[in-house]
Amino acid sequence: MPVRQLSEAVINRIAAGEVVERPASVVKELVENALDAGARRIEVLTDGGGRRLVRVSDDGEGMTRADLALAVERHATSKLADDDLIAIRTLGFRGEALPSIGAVARLSITTRHASEPHAWAVAVDAGVKSEAKPAALGIGTRVEVRDLFHATPARLKFLKLDRTEAEAVREVVRRLAMSRPDVAFTLAGEERAPVSFAAALPGAPGRLARLGDVLGAEFRANAVAIAAEREGVVIDGYAALPTLTRANALGQYLFVNGRPVRDKLLLGAVRAAYADYLPRDRHPLLALFVTLDAREVDVNVHPAKAEVRFRNAGLVRALIVHALKTALSREATRATSTGGSATIAAFRPALRPRGAPYIYAPLRSGGLAEPAQAAFDTGLPAADLRAVADAATEPSAEARNHPLGAARAQVHDTYIVAQTQDGLVIVDQHAAHERIVYERLKAALEKAGVARQILLIPEIVELDETDVERITARADELARYGLVVEPFGPGAVALRETPGLLGEIDGAGLIRDLAEHMAEWDEALPLERRLMQVASSMACHGSVRAGRRLKPEEMNALLREMEVTPNSGQCNHGRPTYVELKLADIERLFGRR
Repeated sequence: MPVRQLSEAVINRIAAGEVVERPASVVKELVENALDAGARRIEVLTDGGGRRLVRVSDDGEGMTRADLALAVERHATSKLADDDLIAIRTLGFRGEALPSIGAVARLSITTRHASEPHAWAVAVDAGVKSEAKPAALGIGTRVEVRDLFHATPARLKFLKLDRTEAEAVREVVRRLAMSRPDVAFTLAGEERAPVSFAAALPGAPGRLARLGDVLGAEFRANAVAIAAEREGVVIDGYAALPTLTRANALGQYLFVNGRPVRDKLLLGAVRAAYADYLPRDRHPLLALFVTLDAREVDVNVHPAKAEVRFRNAGLVRALIVHALKTALSREATRATSTGGSATIAAFRPALRPRGAPYIYAPLRSGGLAEPAQAAFDTGLPAADLRAVADAATEPSAEARNHPLGAARAQVHDTYIVAQTQDGLVIVDQHAAHERIVYERLKAALEKAGVARQILLIPEIVELDETDVERITARADELARYGLVVEPFGPGAVALRETPGLLGEIDGAGLIRDLAEHMAEWDEALPLERRLMQVASSMACHGSVRAGRRLKPEEMNALLREMEVTPNSGQCNHGRPTYVELKLADIERLFGRR
């Protein structure tokens, strides 16, 4: 087949296929244009998920008649003062969006510049452009896109249900709204109720307010401020406490110089920073903003500008990990504020006839007591400080002033109930001690290594031959944590030494647990991460177990140690170590509020 030149119409539709994937792509390009034009208020209206109509109105600087006529031509842009594609300081710059949209839909643009006596309008239908005509509009721009892909019907088959496309539009607006809290956004459409984000105050408070508007009050209440700077790279934003997570990574929002991106490097840095706090199947919520010189990042690597490439990727990644770890270490003695509300939700009043007394429904499985347990047949606390209370043992006001208060009882040999100045705290003794032991192991490794204790009689642990190979291959790594193992025939290993700070442990259970973890390890996993996983398993086996009765002084000692241990708000698996109930929460339980 001979070589031939494609027609301009086909060229435009090919370009449109790169830029306009779905209605959300149209919204993204048009809203970015509005932001680049200095808009302070942007309104987005969709119909049919954006397939039938997308309308974006803004109060930006608008365009003159001459600019409008040129804006719908291919590769025409107001975003580049010269031909320098290295220092991009705007969201858009390719000059492809408007002509690409006009090639596959019915596009109309109405705009007015402050220097013009009235507005001007132009239309593009399947690539055919009209002349600019006088129109009525205040200063700003209104762009309407109707019947998307009517010029390329085959593309319509790839669109999803209207509600799904509308949700994609909503996500685009959410991301752009997070990047610009100083701009007011309104999103309306027949698929859902209108959503409005009012312009926020400048600075960190305004950013957190906008993030709370978009991600919810739950995120705002549990957000940790992130701030770091190194060699001209600035990282700021907010991340949720490790006890507030999701089952997927869709709650992670990353921005580079104000541009929303989905970058593997940045997402990998987030995973590394949270590795000490979360299991593999849980993901944190956060919004991180990376700011650096425009010449240090290439935004011209993807037609939709969804990916970027850093000149010094290692610096950016290391700074993100450092910023997140520092902030989490500073704040992670807190448990998420949702713990109290979740506890309140466990006590939902059952339906009752009018005038009948309140009857509380049994607690759901996983609540504060077993579901089958009768309401008042709880038995005695495992350890009750009040039973031996006198002038010498009654907790003082000073003791109750501690963040986690003074221990009052141990319930079911598992939970410590402590009284604070304005409420009570319920502590999971195993989860709390697990985090304490884990942090001790990490600190010991950083200083001089973990002290070992030699077993009088080596413990023989039977394993599959494959597991024996895995364990013995990692013997040097395990020895760094005071765990000395040797092969003992084809199907067993001998455990000869254990970490001293763990005391008496179930050595066989620990070795089998480690063998299971090692089966999932990737050789590409850094040595540090493998060692931290070893430490996590050891901490779990070396902690105070659920079901162990504690003395009053042991309970209070655990509370005090939690208060000074980094990251003690959650265990190594991302679960909260304690739940706090304020007096107001308790009063709501009894209908006092």
